[in-house]
Amino acid sequence: MPRDHRPGKSVRVLLAEDRGTMRGALALLLGMEPDIEVVAQVGRGDEIVDTALVARPDVALLGIGLPGRSGLDAAADLRDEVPDCRVLILATSGRPGHLRRAMEAGAAGFLVKDGPVQELAEAVRAVLRGETVVDPALAAAALGAGPNPLTARERDALAASVDGATIADIAVALHLSESTVRDDLSSAIGKTGARDRTEAVRAARRQGWL
Repeated sequence: MPRDHRPGKSVRVLLAEDRGTMRGALALLLGMEPDIEVVAQVGRGDEIVDTALVARPDVALLGIGLPGRSGLDAAADLRDEVPDCRVLILATSGRPGHLRRAMEAGAAGFLVKDGPVQELAEAVRAVLRGETVVDPALAAAALGAGPNPLTARERDALAASVDGATIADIAVALHLSESTVRDDLSSAIGKTGARDRTEAVRAARRQGWL
């Protein structure tokens, strides 16, 4: 449900982007719009909900590859914790799998970061009106892509396996048995057509499944 927005009132925006230079540039350019106010900026995904609860933004612009928690996961958190905040995902590249996950998480829009700021400003206004905004080229690509074959647990196991984590490490992090983790990783490796979990992580990221 879009928030009731009175004419003449600035749209309150939360901006989450891990690269400080990009975040500062977006905040500056959006702030030049007469009806948009960037009320909060964060560089980590695990800071988004707490910041939104304090700043009460109308719209949250979230990058995907944020440290602490991905923007896609944070979008689902906002849907549950701050339901009157609309979410726009900003991606560095258009991957159909990311678009599907964003929509499943309740995002109202999905755009690539290298678009003109005026287009982004219009998207902010559109999602506040209750519209859904998706990059046209990405929407077309998503229509031709199959669904994500990985289960939520398989995605979690792959994500937790980066940086040389052992099976025991992953089991502790996910509160699962080591045998369950092995099964989930084996299944994920098979579904991605990879030879090992490192290759499976790369393949899943390339498809936007992770």
